[in-house]
Amino acid sequence: MPRSTAGAIAGVLMRAHAQLAPPASRAFAGLAAARLPFLRARAAAASPSSSPRLRLLQRLSSARSFCGVARASLGGAAADSAADQRLQESELIFIGTGTSEGIPRVSCLTDPTKTCPVCTKAAEPGNRNRRRNTCILLRHATPSGTANILVDAGKFFYHSALQWFPAFGLRTIDAVIITHSHADAIGGLDCLRDWTNNVQPSIPIYVAERDYEVMKMTHYYLIDTSVVIPGAAVSALQFNIINEEPFTVHNLEVIPLPVWHGQGYRSLGFRFGDICYISDVSDIPEETYKLLENCELLILDALRPDRSSSTHFGLPRALEEVRKIKPKKTLFTGMMHLMDHEKVNNDLAKLMETEGLDIQLSYDGLRIPVRL
Repeated sequence: MPRSTAGAIAGVLMRAHAQLAPPASRAFAGLAAARLPFLRARAAAASPSSSPRLRLLQRLSSARSFCGVARASLGGAAADSAADQRLQESELIFIGTGTSEGIPRVSCLTDPTKTCPVCTKAAEPGNRNRRRNTCILLRHATPSGTANILVDAGKFFYHSALQWFPAFGLRTIDAVIITHSHADAIGGLDCLRDWTNNVQPSIPIYVAERDYEVMKMTHYYLIDTSVVIPGAAVSALQFNIINEEPFTVHNLEVIPLPVWHGQGYRSLGFRFGDICYISDVSDIPEETYKLLENCELLILDALRPDRSSSTHFGLPRALEEVRKIKPKKTLFTGMMHLMDHEKVNNDLAKLMETEGLDIQLSYDGLRIPVRL
């Protein structure tokens, strides 16, 4: 995949938004490859006793980016071409881009006293205002094959999988990474039984200790399967406890991005190469901004068009954060029914002309080739 400027990327993305996904021929053009050169001097001066955060920044400076790692392990033009071919096979799929209650709202479709324009549109087949719980899937190409890495499995996961797994030829779920323990992130764990009963023997789950403790209550029968009635089938899950340090899933380094999701409630975003994903956030700690430097693609929470809530960025705050983080491309996610896809995207497109900001709304079924 040839490198291109941010303006060229924006042009491809804008044209792709004018069509309906999901066929591969309509997939977004891949994002430009870029290394991570930041904080090299500080990292080089770091001692072995430096803080975990500084050691992480030192690792980031070693070019764990869209193209650097694979090319470094191969030599010559032919090897570069082979690496490019393999890396182009990775892609990011938006399985869901909506709030916990989903779009359309049932109440909006049943209230005889008012008409909700967004929910009315969302009820139409193929309309991009139709949104299920926020969730992405990384189809990560590795030397040994492709791994499907899911981020969250909310209460609408079954419906999302029913639509998008056949459409994109997805079958296995090779790992699930959890952002937090609200129902729109873990409510679908029970639905994974279809995979562990009929497709694969088990699924590894990567989850913070605090959220694992919640699961012990909400999904106790998945944690302690000894309570399951003999003959009953439940999801076979392998729980792996993570903290706020990098970890590896199927040869992909995952860097947690700690954020606040309401006062005193910790949630995690994640960085995959130069892709930064933050789905549920009300505030970003100062130390997390360093982990967002040189971000190629930022996927960020933007709940409503007018203001933030106590637990989510609204569009004005999300735009402030984009200006501060300075990613090359931004896709908003987690939108409620006040965010009309076409209208808001038209408004966001103007920011390219006025500020050079390349920002759009994501939508369920959006598929982007990426380099990991």
